[in-house]
Amino acid sequence: MDTTETLNGTYFYAGRPNLTASELLFMIFCEQIADQLGVDDFGAIVAIVAGLNIAPTRGKFAGATPGTSYASKGARKVFGKAKFPWGKELPSIVGGYPPYKLKIIMTHKVCTFVGRAIPVVGWVILSYDLFQITFHTVGKYNSIARGNDKIW
Repeated sequence: MDTTETLNGTYFYAGRPNLTASELLFMIFCEQIADQLGVDDFGAIVAIVAGLNIAPTRGKFAGATPGTSYASKGARKVFGKAKFPWGKELPSIVGGYPPYKLKIIMTHKVCTFVGRAIPVVGWVILSYDLFQITFHTVGKYNSIARGNDKIW
């Protein structure tokens, strides 16, 4: 990482000259997010947001979840009306925002299954990251702490 310098009332940081104070703050903020989260976490967040029912749709049956997700729209473009062979149905997760609205629905369409599975993959990745952070934090803490101060 480059040094921070002041040049004529502006800043030089990470190879970028003439940054205002707010631009400098934003660059440092983005750098810290990238260091903390990494590319895998960014992909997980994109998958979760892509699975939110925020895209408008023509219409649905009564009682259906309103809207559709961009993941479902993309899956329909890729897989069209393809179905699983031999009439197989697989479980897919619908809702979950908030968690009490979570439902498991069987589907025979490939596009529906894939569109609904994308946010689940995102949640699995973030859960794994949370586990890794917790595991390494407790491990390092316990290697430093003495006696009754240790966790577990």
